Amino acid sequence: MLFRYPVRIVEEDGAHEVYVRDLPEVVTGGSTPTEALAMAEDAIEVAVAGRIEDEMDLPAPSAVQPGEVLVAVPPHMAAKAAVYAAWKRAGISKSELARRLGRSENEARRILKPRHATRLDQLEEAARVLGTQLVVGAEPV
Repeated sequence: MLFRYPVRIVEEDGAHEVYVRDLPEVVTGGSTPTEALAMAEDAIEVAVAGRIEDEMDLPAPSAVQPGEVLVAVPPHMAAKAAVYAAWKRAGISKSELARRLGRSENEARRILKPRHATRLDQLEEAARVLGTQLVVGAEPV
């Protein structure tokens, strides 16, 4: 799953408000469309991290509708989110994840913590033992 969420920016009284259908908790905006998009990226990252911390499901991004633009979750958080989503789908405990990784439960917990600076190779390994693969790409902006 690519973590790019459709965002609608609505101008009201000179302000640009951001709406994210898939993440209704995202409430932000800016004085210009550019600032609103930058704020949207930050707010989406916070929402995804919050859902991971609360062990909630991460919604798959909806298809873009007219008037919306895609906003990507920053790469490291997207990798964390992908591993977290794979862990949730697997329906296993953090202890079982640790066992599959050959690591301590504390290490497995840190891999799933959204704000812990886990190295990419560790995220790749976690994805692999969960039956998925992390894929990195680049697109023009």
